[in-house]
Amino acid sequence: MQACSTCEDNNKCRLKEAGFFDICPRLSVVQDCTEKVRDYTERSACRPHEDLNHADARIDYGVLRRYFGYSKFRPLQSEIILDILDRKDVLVLMPTGGGKSLCYQYPSLLFNGITVVVSPLISLMKNQVDSLRSNGIDAAYINSSLDYSEIKRIKYSVEQTRTRLLYIAPERLTTPSFLGFLRGLRISLFAIDEAHCISEWGHDFRPEYRQLRLIRESFPDVPIIALTATATPKVQDDIIAQLNLRECKKYVASFNRKNLVYSIRPKEDTFKQIVQFLNNRQNESGIIYCQSRKTVDTLAIKLQQAGYRVLPYHAGLPQDVRSGNQEKFIKDDVEILVATIAFGMGIDKPNIRFVIHYDLPKNLEAYYQETGRAGRDGLKSDCILFYSYGDRQKIEYFINQMADERERQIALNKLRDMINFCESSICRRKVLLGYFGEELEGNNCGGCDNCLNPKEKTDAVRETSIILSCIDELGERFGIGYVADVITGSKSQRLMVNGHESLKSYGSGKDLPKKSWHAFIKELIQLGYLELEGETYPVLRLNQRSRTFLTGCCTGGDKEKVFLTKPEVHEKTVEIEKDAEYDGGLFEVLRVLRKKLADAENYPPYIIFTDASLKQMAALRPRSLYEFRKISGVGDRKLEKYGAAFIKEISGYCEKNNIVRKDYSKTLSSEYTTLEMLNQTLTPEEIALKRELALSTIYTHIENLIIAGEDIPVERFIKKEKIDIITKAVLEIGAGKLKPIRDKLGDDFSYDEIRLVRAKMSMQP
Repeated sequence: MQACSTCEDNNKCRLKEAGFFDICPRLSVVQDCTEKVRDYTERSACRPHEDLNHADARIDYGVLRRYFGYSKFRPLQSEIILDILDRKDVLVLMPTGGGKSLCYQYPSLLFNGITVVVSPLISLMKNQVDSLRSNGIDAAYINSSLDYSEIKRIKYSVEQTRTRLLYIAPERLTTPSFLGFLRGLRISLFAIDEAHCISEWGHDFRPEYRQLRLIRESFPDVPIIALTATATPKVQDDIIAQLNLRECKKYVASFNRKNLVYSIRPKEDTFKQIVQFLNNRQNESGIIYCQSRKTVDTLAIKLQQAGYRVLPYHAGLPQDVRSGNQEKFIKDDVEILVATIAFGMGIDKPNIRFVIHYDLPKNLEAYYQETGRAGRDGLKSDCILFYSYGDRQKIEYFINQMADERERQIALNKLRDMINFCESSICRRKVLLGYFGEELEGNNCGGCDNCLNPKEKTDAVRETSIILSCIDELGERFGIGYVADVITGSKSQRLMVNGHESLKSYGSGKDLPKKSWHAFIKELIQLGYLELEGETYPVLRLNQRSRTFLTGCCTGGDKEKVFLTKPEVHEKTVEIEKDAEYDGGLFEVLRVLRKKLADAENYPPYIIFTDASLKQMAALRPRSLYEFRKISGVGDRKLEKYGAAFIKEISGYCEKNNIVRKDYSKTLSSEYTTLEMLNQTLTPEEIALKRELALSTIYTHIENLIIAGEDIPVERFIKKEKIDIITKAVLEIGAGKLKPIRDKLGDDFSYDEIRLVRAKMSMQP
C-alpha cells in the first residue's frame, strides 16, 4: 500500500500504524476505505498528534480540546469511543461526574449521521443541551416543554443534519409518528442515559423504559450505548437483555468517588448538628434530602429563620414554584435546597459541596446516586447521613404494604444492605463498593468517618468464640436477632418453646446489651468470619475461617487474634479540610464575575466555568489568553467569549494585592517552544526537522497559538491570494468542517493552510 506524500515525507503515518487507511489530507482518493472508516474521514486525518494517549488515528484531540476544553480523556473514555466508532453495542457504568456523557457526545461530532439520546427528565435534557451549546456544539431536545412550532423547527434542523445531537424522552421515541420521523434520518448512534431505569431489579424502575426494546427491532443496524452510574451485576445483565445488546462490551469504571467523604451520624439533635455543619460551609452549595414533603417544608422554614438562603423542593409544590426554586439553586441564587428524592436526576450542577440525608434512604443504589450529586467537579465534598432505628421501622412498614411478594422481598433485601452500611464499624467505602461488586484495596480509605476517626478496637477473642459457638450449637438455622437473644439469655417465648435455654451458650454474654452483640455479629460478617444466607429470613452460617477459629479454641492451640469495635453511642464529627492550594480571595472574586456573566446569559454559573476551573485559575493566575487556555474546561468558544474578562479580573486582583505571578506556561509548553523558534525566523519545515516532529504537528502548534491570542502573521506561510480565496470559502461554507472547504478549493490548498486561515478568522472581532 503506497502512503500519501505527506506521510512519506514525515515517515510517520498514524493511519498506517492503526492498521487502516482513510482519505489523505493531500490526496482526494480513498485507499482501502470501508464505509465505517469513511464516516470519520474528516476527523481521521493523517496528521499525528504529539500528545495522543491512544494510538488509533480516529481519536482527534483537537476536537476534544476545541469543544470540551480537555487535553486528554479520562480512564476508559477513549476505549469506549473507539468501540462506538466501530459500531459496537456498549454498556457503560461510570460514577456520577465520571464522564459518561462525553462517551457519546464526542463521537457525535465525528459521525455524519444523527446521535439520538434517550433521557428521562426535561431538566436533564435542558442542562445537557445548554452545556453543549455553550461549547459551540449544535444540540437540541424535543419534549413537552416545547410548542409545535419549536418542535417543527428542531425537526427540520435535524433533517438537514445541522443539529446532529438530539435528546428525547423514552415515551416520545416509542410513539408511531416519532418513530416514523426517526426512520427517515441517518442515525449513527442511540444513547440510553440512566439505563438502570429499564430493570425491575434497579432502584428506579420505570415501565416506559421497557419499551426501548423497540430500538433494536426498528433500527437493527444502529449501535446502542447504555449508560448508568448505579447498577449491580444483576441489573447490568437485565439492561443488556432488555435492550437486546449484541456482543456487548461492558465497561465498568470504579465506583470509588475518592473526593467524597462519607459520614453516618446519630439522629439526635439533628437540626443543631446541621446548623453547626453549615456554619463552616459559608457560600457553599448543598442538598438536604428528606423522606416526606412535610419534613422538607418544616426544615426549610427553620433554616430560613436561622439566616440561611434555602428553598424547598417536592412534588407537592406548584410546578412554577418547584421549577423556580430549582433554577435559583442551579444559578447560585440560593445555596441550599431541602428536597425529597423527587429532586436531583439530571441536575448537572458540579459545585455541590455537600449532600445531607436527614432521613434514611431506602437502598444503597439511591444513596449512592444521591450522594453522587456532590463534588461532580472532583473537589472534596461531604456526604452525611443521619441514622436512627425509627427511620428503619418506617421504611419497613411501607415495604410491608406492597402487594407483590417479589417486589416486597427485593425492597427488604435492599433495606438490609442499607442498614448494614449504616451500622458498619469497618471502612464505609469498602462496604459501599462491595455492594456494587468492587473490592477496595486496603482497610482504610481515608475518606469516611470510620477511617478518619477510627473507633476504639478491643481484643474480642472471647466475644467471637461465644458468637461462633452459639451459631454452631443452633445448627446454623437462625438469624442475627435470635443468636443475640440466646447469648444475652432472653426469656422470649420462641426461644423457650425451642428449648434453647439449655444450650451451653445461653446467657454466656449477658454482661453486654443485645445491641452490642448485634454490632459484633455484623462486624464478623464484614470481616469474613460469617455468612448471611437466604432472602426472606436470612440465617447465619459458619465458613472455613470461623471453623478454623473454633478448632483452635477447642484444641487449646494458638488462637487467632480478633479485634472488634467497641460500640459507641455517639459518632465523632468529621471535619473536612479546606482546599489549601488556591487563593480563596481570588476564587471568590472569580465566583462573582462568573455569576454576573451567567445572569446576563440566563445560564447556571457552572455552564460558564465549574468551581474546579475557577480554583485552577485562582491557583495558577493565568496572565494571557495563551495561559488561560491551559485551564481545564477552557475550550475555543469559552476562551474567545470569557477569557479576556477573567484575565482582567485576575490581573486586577493580583495588582491590588501585590501578587507576583509566575509565567508557568512558557517553561512547560511545547507550543511555546515552537513560537520561540518562529520568532527566530525559522520556517515550520525547519522547526519540524530540528524538533523531530511531524510538520502537521508544528502547524497544529501554530493553529493553537493563534487561537490562544499570539500575534502570528499567517502571510509568513501562505500567499496573500490563497488567504483571500480560503477566507471567501470559509465565509460561504462555514468554519465547522474542513473537508467541505477543501473539496470546494481543490488539491492546490492543503488542510494545514485552511486551518491556519480559519484560526486567524476566529480571532477577528
